[in-house]
Amino acid sequence: MLLTISTTLAPARDLGYLLHKHPDRVQEFSQSFGAATVLFPVATDERTTAALVLDVDPVRLARSRPRNAPDFSLAQCVNDRSYAASSLLAVALGDVFTTARSGRCNARQELADSAIPLELELPVLPCRGGVEVAHRLFEPLGWVVEADPLPLDERFPEWGDSRYVRLRLTGTVRLADALNQLYVLLPVLDESKHYWQAADEVDKLIRSGGEWLATHPERELITRRYLARTGLARAALARLAELDDESPDEAERADRPAPLNTRRRDAVLATLAELKAGTVIDLGCGEGQLVAALLDDPSYSKVAGMEVSSQALRRAARSLRVDDMGERRAERLELFQGSLTYEDPRLAGYDAAVLMEVVEHVDPSRLGALEHVVFAAARPGAVLVTTPNADFNPRYEHLVGMRHPDHRFEWTRAELAAWAGGVAERHGYSVELRGIGEADPELGAPTQLAVFRRG
Repeated sequence: MLLTISTTLAPARDLGYLLHKHPDRVQEFSQSFGAATVLFPVATDERTTAALVLDVDPVRLARSRPRNAPDFSLAQCVNDRSYAASSLLAVALGDVFTTARSGRCNARQELADSAIPLELELPVLPCRGGVEVAHRLFEPLGWVVEADPLPLDERFPEWGDSRYVRLRLTGTVRLADALNQLYVLLPVLDESKHYWQAADEVDKLIRSGGEWLATHPERELITRRYLARTGLARAALARLAELDDESPDEAERADRPAPLNTRRRDAVLATLAELKAGTVIDLGCGEGQLVAALLDDPSYSKVAGMEVSSQALRRAARSLRVDDMGERRAERLELFQGSLTYEDPRLAGYDAAVLMEVVEHVDPSRLGALEHVVFAAARPGAVLVTTPNADFNPRYEHLVGMRHPDHRFEWTRAELAAWAGGVAERHGYSVELRGIGEADPELGAPTQLAVFRRG
């Protein structure tokens, strides 16, 4: 199996830093089913290509078969596992590029955080559903997709095409996102995995999918193919619904309660109306769902969105259709990149600031800086903070650890009360704590809301 990753971003050899692999070396990594090799067939400042080659040992693969798996003896020997990209390549990719997938790169962190020009190529890839499925899965992620079907036999064109394609993806994407997308989507395209799926597969999917899967139009197809076990797929889809606004299909099903993220947004909008805020800034606006709702209400004379991720900010601009926006609507909107841990004069002067599911993504050691920036320097008239209620977590089936892989912590109700009370006392605010979502009599509501009022 072969995967190549190329970039033309000068100096292109920096791809080695991002992958944590030296361009002048050939490195081999042992796998339970064979050996993975990383090498750089091209390594110049103008263009660099990294290749991941996986050599599968069919005997070792057959011996590693779970004891409770069906014994299809012939299928163990006659299959495409040694030649076509599949879950085997995804597992090797996850192991070999672990640090790159996390987005960490001490030597070039700014580059690791940036979208760069990339070309990914897989010469032989099983694609159940044909090239259309490849387009449906990768195009919403910003890739230009070339999926060429491979014939069953070039000598007999009348036999038609096989289920395999040559896949080439080009786009400007953050490398960590590209690797995580491949990690999830390779077994989805193959619709098969070589190992038994345990409950922790849900966490693997959420951790690797992150925000891109939550907002993907084909997230249900991806989730159900990735998690063949129906119970696991249901659990994963429920957790993904928290990370994204409801889909049109869900909105039409009146018998279903609104997803928690929708209730969260509605609670914030109701509280802002209660406060009679006329100008609002969404700190950590993501892809702009709350900003869009605020712009739809003409009672808000100014709406701003700040986001640390340039990629998310670009998606917000596209979602809001900034380029096609009318003049009067555009005059009320401001979108900009910034950080909550550094003073910024653009944050000041608002009636209310919203931090919706933001604080838990900040390292605890940086919470003091966030507190200073928001409550001491910007000092809006009101601050709304929503964050998960860790007390409620036992109610989530198959949840291991925290609700999102990027959460640095999750507060219990007592922990939020202690933090919010201290902040209010230090900066001259009062604070009221509320719950969002259907509350458990013992564990409280799934989401906590702290409403700070100045003076």
